[in-house]
Amino acid sequence: MSLLSELRPKKGSVKKSKRLGRGRGSGKGGTSSKGHKGQKARSGGSIARGFEGGQMPIQRRLPKFGFTNALFKKTYEIVHLDQLNRFEGEISPSVLEQAGLVKKNSAIKVLLRGKIERGLTVKVHKISESAKRAIEEAGGTVELIPFSDLNKINKKKEQIPGSNN
Repeated sequence: MSLLSELRPKKGSVKKSKRLGRGRGSGKGGTSSKGHKGQKARSGGSIARGFEGGQMPIQRRLPKFGFTNALFKKTYEIVHLDQLNRFEGEISPSVLEQAGLVKKNSAIKVLLRGKIERGLTVKVHKISESAKRAIEEAGGTVELIPFSDLNKINKKKEQIPGSNN
């Protein structure tokens, strides 16, 4: 029976780290593998990420692009036409929420995928032209409802740490 105090790692499985600057005989004495003088030989002599020796760095030479204001970013829950076939009559955001197709209080966009089989009244925040055409050809109507950006902004501010809301 072995005791916990007698447990040891297998011989040769644990390698000691090479200590730097502890004499020439160690193989890492003298300059401690840092070469002679210069910024990288000093303590704390690391160079900042992106620093190119005083040359204008690549991240400043290239232009900025893209959308960066996440607070006002418009995000939509996507619903496809073939998902609307199970409903009858009028489809509103609350109907889609109850069916579990979209999250609560989210903007909804309808996209064309599949076919619509019956005329429906669809009330959403945004819809693609092709999806709108398909609904109207099936005898339905589309009504765009304005989305209150204020609720969305307040919701996002609560998620941002350090905001005073």
